[in-house]
Amino acid sequence: MSGGFGFPAGCVAAVVAVVLADVAGATRFPWFALVTLGLVVLLTAFRSTAAAAIGVAAVAWALHSGFVLGRAGELRFDAASAVAAGVLGVTVLVGILARVRPRRAPVRVPSPRRPVAHRPHLTRAGT
Repeated sequence: MSGGFGFPAGCVAAVVAVVLADVAGATRFPWFALVTLGLVVLLTAFRSTAAAAIGVAAVAWALHSGFVLGRAGELRFDAASAVAAGVLGVTVLVGILARVRPRRAPVRVPSPRRPVAHRPHLTRAGT
């Protein structure tokens, strides 16, 4: 998926993830929201561009900091939001590295040999 579509899709998914986590009790247990947002960021990093994944991680952090850790929508800059930023940053890296496939060395296939004509005078059986 292109970054032009991956970023908005990831942002919408992050908002849905925060709402679902809030319904599940993320204000008392903030790791509910962090896990769901981490999954959104991981999926975006795996399926879209790195720039889109970084943007979605920033939006996910802002949602977590403003609406889960803080209830008024104001960003919080404390230890809990720093942990969330670290978790989401590592999630971006894991998603990007998961889509990198190791390059295989090209396989050399030998060319077929030409059949050698039988030369009776070169064999030792007839000497």
